[in-house]
Order: sequence, then structure tokens, then C-alpha cells
Amino acid sequence: MNQKIKLSIGLSAVLCVFFLLLLLPAFIVLQGRSPESPPNVKISQPIESQIKKEEAAVEVDSEPEQVITVYRANQETVENVDLNDYVFGVLAGEMPASFEMEALKAQAVAARTYIAQLVSQNGGKSDLPEGADVTDTVQHQVYYSNAELKKLWAADYQWKAEKIRQAVEETDNLILTYENRPIHALFFSTSNGYTEHAEYYWKNPFPYLKSVKSPWDLDSPKYLKEQTFTLDDFNKKLEVSVKPGQKLLSSVKRTPGQAIASVKIGGVVFTGRKVREQLGLASADFSMKWQGKKIVVTTKGYGHQVGMSQYGANGMAKNGKTFEEILLYYYQGVTLEPGLSFFVDGKI
Repeated sequence: MNQKIKLSIGLSAVLCVFFLLLLLPAFIVLQGRSPESPPNVKISQPIESQIKKEEAAVEVDSEPEQVITVYRANQETVENVDLNDYVFGVLAGEMPASFEMEALKAQAVAARTYIAQLVSQNGGKSDLPEGADVTDTVQHQVYYSNAELKKLWAADYQWKAEKIRQAVEETDNLILTYENRPIHALFFSTSNGYTEHAEYYWKNPFPYLKSVKSPWDLDSPKYLKEQTFTLDDFNKKLEVSVKPGQKLLSSVKRTPGQAIASVKIGGVVFTGRKVREQLGLASADFSMKWQGKKIVVTTKGYGHQVGMSQYGANGMAKNGKTFEEILLYYYQGVTLEPGLSFFVDGKI
């Protein structure tokens, strides 16, 4: 009996050791696994972080690049320019860096809106060389590359570039729209005290391009200008036969912006725009007088007077107005909104 008990105890001991050796590893693994981890899988935190970084990188790279194709008139070449760099180059070319920051911001939005409207209107097609979106001249918007600005500004480059870049960055992606489309964001230097209805200069009416008062322009150095013509030169440019001492202007009609709508000179009826273009005047708000045998023409304002006045914008900024207030004053009934949605496959 005692021998059987000893044998049974020995056998039990062997079985216990066997089961302990079999189950112990599994027990250890189970104790080391977090509740969220699947069996036999370890989560490497560095690898997980790397995956997230790679996913983020793919997401950024998947966004379309905002590229403007610029025809460089002097070089007769085509250049691909990042949108913000393009707006930087236009702002630098179209408005003095010495202007108030809020005026510069308003100009940055106008410049960005102008190119958005132009490219979306063309639908990615244009008559420019190699299908360029825009020229770098007053035909569209004046544009300078960064390298050109370094030469142009010389010792003043640093502060001017920083100020212009700030205006671009603080209005990043903002454009002006009307009925969910980019507007014709026209702008000019100096008004005669009023801006103009679009249809009185460009023929086509736009509900957001209406005449508004712009009294700040009277402080502009470009507000008044005199140009003197010989009688022969005057007659040749206008293709008229004005005689010495003859009344120069008659039947004068004015626009809502107080410019010349129509006028009779030497028996011929002209629009104010036609006289401005043929004589090369600063604006279509002009008067004329005799000075001996010569004719002196005095103009008020500088530019076509449609849209935003740049000196007006600067005057408003000096009076504490924000760029939003400036834009919504000169462009009636528009909306300020992000413009990224107007870019498709790298084009607006």
C-alpha cells in the first residue's frame, strides 16, 4: 500500500512539472500584451509614427500646385511661377512698398483675383506664346522676378521684400468673388475724386464696378498733370483741324465718375477715352486752354479710374481702414473668400 502511494505521488509530481513547463511561456506572453494588441503582435511606436508622417506627406503632395505661366516680354520666354511668388512680383511692380500695409494687402488680393479671373475665363487657353496665362506688362499686370527686384531695389531690397512678402502671406489664398466667380479686379493709380462705372470706359457693365467717391486721391502726387502740345501735333494726333484761338472743347458730357463721356473738338465728337488714348493723357478727366500757339491739357487722376484706386486705398489705410474694408468699398457687393477651389490640376 505504501509503495503504491509513493508511486502515485511521484507520477503526480512529474505531471505537474510537465504542465508547468508547457504553460509558463504562454502565461508570460499574455502578461506582457496590452489589451488592445492582437495575439503575438508587437506595436513599434517609431514605425507607427513613421507611417503617419508618410501618410501626411502623401496628403500634402496630392494637392495641386498653384502655378502661373508668365510670358516675359523683354526676354521673349515663358516662365512657370508659383502663385504666391507671382502675386509677390505683381505687388512689387504695381504698388510702392512704402504704402501702408493694409493698402498692400488690398492690392495683393486684387492681383490674385485678377489672375484667377483671367485664367478661369481663358479655360487654360490663351493666344500668348506657348499658351502662357499672362504677360508681365501693363497689358495684364506688371510682374518682376525676385532676381530683377534685387537689382531694382538694390540696398532697399531687404525691407521692401519683407514688407511685400508679409502682405502676400497675410492674405494667402484670398480672392474676391461675385456670384461664386472671381471678379474683374481692375485697379489704377489715382482717381479724380471718383472711380468710374465700368461701362463708361470698358463698354461692358459689371455690378461690382460702380462709381464711388475717392477723396483721398487729392493727396496723390499724380492727381494733377499738365501736357503741352503744338497745334500741329494736336491736330495730327486727333485728326482734326483746329485753328489758332478756336474754342477747344464744346458739347461736353460727363460720366458718373466726372470724367469726359463725350466732347466735340474741331467739329468732331470724341469719347473721353478716345481723346485720352490719342493724346496719351493721364486720364479722361481733362480740360484744355491756349498758351500762345500751343495747347495745354490739364488732367485730374491717373489711369482708367475703374475699380480700386491705389492712392485711394493708401489714404483709407492711413485713416485706419483694413484691407477688407478697402476692397469692399471699391468693389461693390463682392465676397472675400479662399480661392483654392478655383485651381484644378495646377490651373485655376
